[in-house]
Amino acid sequence: MLADKLKNTPVVPLVQADDPDVALKTVAALQAGGLDIIEVVLRTDAAMDCLETIAKDAGGAVVGAGTVLSLDQAEEAVRRGAKFVVSPGLNEDVVRFCQSRGLDVFPGTVTPSEVQRAWNLGLCTVKFFPAGLSGGAPMLKALSSVFRHMSFMPTGGVSAENLKDFLAIPAVVACGGSWLTPSKEIEAGNFEAVTQLSREAIEIARKSGR
Repeated sequence: MLADKLKNTPVVPLVQADDPDVALKTVAALQAGGLDIIEVVLRTDAAMDCLETIAKDAGGAVVGAGTVLSLDQAEEAVRRGAKFVVSPGLNEDVVRFCQSRGLDVFPGTVTPSEVQRAWNLGLCTVKFFPAGLSGGAPMLKALSSVFRHMSFMPTGGVSAENLKDFLAIPAVVACGGSWLTPSKEIEAGNFEAVTQLSREAIEIARKSGR
């Protein structure tokens, strides 16, 4: 299961691109820095093409689709090669589809009621989004104290500065973040910056005991 792999590399970079070649170079830079679980967010018209290119050509990378809003998007993402699905909210149709395919799915939750709905659907890991605007690590500690068997992937507002705070929470299986793929550096062709940020994230995780 993906959750087991995340225990060893508890950082999931978000890749947003409108050019498959740029997406592939970005993933190569992330892999060079030690990160190989990639979430391609469906926020551009070419996102599905980028996802498919990464799935086919980025050897060793485990690629998933993020910002999945509908069942149709989930179905297409899986056809294009997605190995897991991430949503900003809890869409039960998307969850059931992924469960029927044996795929990991991480729907977004932020309130106790949403976490409860996810638990009732048989999920044991959910996305906590937007983490930074929803109480951050203290809120996540509160949620995990009552949902003792639920794991979380905080995303949205996670950065190198607060990564260690989230990873210090036992219920956090991994953190997702776009700080690892800064658009300014990528547009400039400075992929080494992406590699360096990946290495720094892994070092933070290591120092956090992960």
